[in-house]
Amino acid sequence: MTTLRLHGHGASRGSALGRARVRLPHAQEVTEKRIAAHAVDAELQRLHQAIESARAEMRELRQRLQGALPAEVGEFLDLHAMLLDDPELLAALDERIRSHRYSAAYALRVQRDTLAQVFEGMEDDYLRSRLDDLDHVIGRINAFLHKRPAGMKGLAGEILVCENVAPSELAQLQSQGVVGIVTSAGSPLSHSAILARSLHLPLVVGASGVLNRINDGDVLILDGGSGEVVLEPAADDLRQYRQRLRELAREQRELGHLRSKPSRTVDGVDITLLANAESREDVARAHALGAHGLGLYRTEFLFLQRNGLPDEEEQFHHYRDAVLGMSGRPVTIRILDLGADKADRSGLVLGREENPALGLRGIRLLLAHPKVADTQLRALLRASGYGPVRILVPMVSTREEILALKRRIARLAVALREEGHALAEHVPVGAMIEVPAAAIALPTFIDQVDFLSVGTNDLVQYLLAADRNNEAVGELYSPLHPAVLQLLAQVIETARAHGTPLSVCGEIAGDPRMTPLLLALGLAEFSLHPATLLEVRRAIRDCDHGQLRARVGKLLQARDRRGIERWLAGATAP
Repeated sequence: MTTLRLHGHGASRGSALGRARVRLPHAQEVTEKRIAAHAVDAELQRLHQAIESARAEMRELRQRLQGALPAEVGEFLDLHAMLLDDPELLAALDERIRSHRYSAAYALRVQRDTLAQVFEGMEDDYLRSRLDDLDHVIGRINAFLHKRPAGMKGLAGEILVCENVAPSELAQLQSQGVVGIVTSAGSPLSHSAILARSLHLPLVVGASGVLNRINDGDVLILDGGSGEVVLEPAADDLRQYRQRLRELAREQRELGHLRSKPSRTVDGVDITLLANAESREDVARAHALGAHGLGLYRTEFLFLQRNGLPDEEEQFHHYRDAVLGMSGRPVTIRILDLGADKADRSGLVLGREENPALGLRGIRLLLAHPKVADTQLRALLRASGYGPVRILVPMVSTREEILALKRRIARLAVALREEGHALAEHVPVGAMIEVPAAAIALPTFIDQVDFLSVGTNDLVQYLLAADRNNEAVGELYSPLHPAVLQLLAQVIETARAHGTPLSVCGEIAGDPRMTPLLLALGLAEFSLHPATLLEVRRAIRDCDHGQLRARVGKLLQARDRRGIERWLAGATAP
């Protein structure tokens, strides 16, 4: 067979060599099948066992992924778990089997098609997009009904070729031995791509034509950096692949040597590297890699996938352990950031907001539930007695929100001291800058905060009106937009002028390709997932801070993404 080169977008660096395992686009190809009356109970039992197996798999995946990925990826798992517990879905499936005597598999197909019509008829784009989640859940149940068909077993050493891959699948595929993934759709900025980078699993997305050109068993070389896929590689391709592997191995050895090295530029400027975390494992890894502290400790995982709210003691023990785990280094704990596509099962989050991304989330949700806020803030304040704690407030848009929270914190601190608890004398309070209004109006409330953290993931999507989960606008959602850089520069300069510490905790902080750009804008604190900490440290050590700052004018004069990319290419050129 002749060597063929296909091209997509590199989404997760790394190279892989293996045989292709092709998975055609999801479709419920189930023919109508009815069962005898005496078989109904057995068929119901088979369906319920499949659903319970799917639930158990979701719980196992959520536990395994805890700390291995940015928290928003876990939201997909939590949403799928909620669908598996949806009483209306389960009752409808039972009814189709009892009344129509459908087989379990056909009942799933009919119910899926019925719900699909409802989803597709919705005016809200966000709710329409949930059809993909429904398909993944139905697919999971079907797989257990058929006891995992052999076609997807024995994946060791293979490269999965498919239309798209869900974030919830990636860790499972990697544990089954998949060495790389090629998709015909998808975006390098998707949640799946973010998770693949955290797992160091090579991924190429948007490689059109791969499903038509690649067959099961074809030999592939995948380059997750360049986005190239080589079908039936020649001898020269194999030699180049082995050379890339040697280079990657050398790179990993070099990165290992940076564990104890300072995050210092060529011209001697020290940069602070903080870690994002949501689990004890994350905290331990951040400590071992020499993070200067935690710039973002997420608390949502305590609230998700449970029927009730965690009490003060449970929260206190989690926060205290994070503080103790960092051995005196500062720990920034973000208060509850539920809402939008992060939903819990306690009823705290509104289930049917018309536009949840712009609705009751973050600080808005907590101020609407004062008892929930008080419970979390009490736990946080108590944890401050064990080491330096900072409280980070998400989704801030007004000065009044900060003032209301600070009054609540002050009142709770008095009560806790009267109860005999040892608290820090002062617990710093900071604001997340992820709403454009907060970025623009920062001078009006910066006097009320002790530090700032820029959440670029949300800031970019709100500023550009491009949903980061919507592949149809994937090309629009990019931090390399002149408006994004100009607003970032404005926020960084405002913080510098007021002497207020500022970090960036969004995805771009953990991308070493973006490091020169952020340094040029004047950023001195990065907060990133531990998986990329050493790569960013190396990028910092390769940069000349003075030269980058001197070139920031040209960066901010760029008129489009291409101009910014040219600036970046020049900044990283040897």
